[in-house]
Amino acid sequence: MDEQTAQLILLNAPDLSDSLYISLLTKFGDAASILAAGRIAWRELRLSSRCCDFLSASSPPDVQHARRWLDTDHHHLVMLEHSNYPKLLQQTAGAPLGLFVSGDCKVLNTAQLAVVGSRNPSPYGRQIAENFSKHLTGCGLSITSGLAAGIDAASHRGALAGGGITLAVCGTGLDIIYPRSSESLAREIEQRGALVSEFLPGTPPRKHHFPQRNRLISGLSLGTLVVEAAPESGSLITARLAGEQGREVFAVPGSIHSPMSKGCHELIRQGAKLIDCVQDILSELSTLAATLPGMSTSKHTNVIDYKGISQVPLDKDSKILLDALGFEPLGVDDLVLRSGLSADAVASMLLMLELENRIESFPGGLYLRVP
Repeated sequence: MDEQTAQLILLNAPDLSDSLYISLLTKFGDAASILAAGRIAWRELRLSSRCCDFLSASSPPDVQHARRWLDTDHHHLVMLEHSNYPKLLQQTAGAPLGLFVSGDCKVLNTAQLAVVGSRNPSPYGRQIAENFSKHLTGCGLSITSGLAAGIDAASHRGALAGGGITLAVCGTGLDIIYPRSSESLAREIEQRGALVSEFLPGTPPRKHHFPQRNRLISGLSLGTLVVEAAPESGSLITARLAGEQGREVFAVPGSIHSPMSKGCHELIRQGAKLIDCVQDILSELSTLAATLPGMSTSKHTNVIDYKGISQVPLDKDSKILLDALGFEPLGVDDLVLRSGLSADAVASMLLMLELENRIESFPGGLYLRVP
C-alpha cells in the first residue's frame, strides 16, 4: 500500500489520538508500515479493539475521491509529523492527525489572530471586523476565521483588502464550500492564504462538525477576537476553547441594548480583554509571537509591529477627510459639507482613522484630530 493511501486510512481510524499516532510513527516509521504491522503490534501500543478492527478490515474505506482531490495543484495533506503542520495546533490536546489544505501550506505557521462573531451582525459589528482585520494584517498578523456569513466573512474580506493573509477553517471537505454564498470569497482566500479542514474531501456540512471546526480556529491562533456574539453562540464556543488552549481572548464591547453585544460583555466579565483599538491586541500578541519556535509573521513585517498601525499610508479620500477635520471638534454633517464626501464614506473612514489613532471621538458624535 502506498504512503498517501495509508495516511488517508489512518485519518478515518476510530480512537486513534494524536499521541497514539506519534507512538505508532516512532515505532514503525511511516503510515504504510503502521498498517502492515498487524493487530498484535497495534495492541502492544494499546490501540483499542475498535481501532484494530478498522485497520485490519479486508475492505479499507474508499479514499479514491480524496486521492483525486489531492492530485490537483495547490491541494495538500499535511500530516501531524510534517514540518508544515502548524506548531501552535500541534501543541493542543486532540490535534487532528492531518489537515487538508487548499492554497499555501506555509501560511499555517504564520502568527494568526482568530476573528469570529455573529452570522447576523449589525453594520457596526461588520465594519469593526473588516477594519480591524485590514489593519492587523498590515502589522504582520494573519486573520483566521470560519468562512461563515457575517463577522467571519467580514474579517476575511478585511484581511484581503489590507493585502494580507487569511485562513478559512471549514466544517466540510474542501471540495464543498459552505455556505454557498461564500464561494467567490473562498476562491480569493485560496489565492492569498489557505482553506483548511480536518475533514476528507467529499464530507458534507453536518451540525456537529462546526463546534469541532471551532477548536481548530482557536488552536491555530495566538488569540481569538470576538466582535459580536449572542449568548450561547458558536463564537463563544471558540472563545472558550481558546481559553482552554491557553490562548488570549479579546472581546469588543457594544451597546447594552444590543443582543449581539451580550456575548462579548459576558466574556469581558469572565476575564476576556476589552478591546477598543488595534494596539490593544498587538501589544498583547507581539511578544508571544516572537518567542514561539517556527512562528512567522506575514510578508508585511518581520515581527508584529504594534506601533506600525499609525504608519499605514492614507488614501486620497481619507487624507481629504483628515484635512477637513482640523483640530476642532466636528460632527459628521459638518465633515460631509467640508470634505464633499458622502455620509456613508465619511462614517466608514472616521472609524478607520480612529482605529489608526489619528482622531478621537467624543460624546455627541464629535471628532477631533489627534496632534
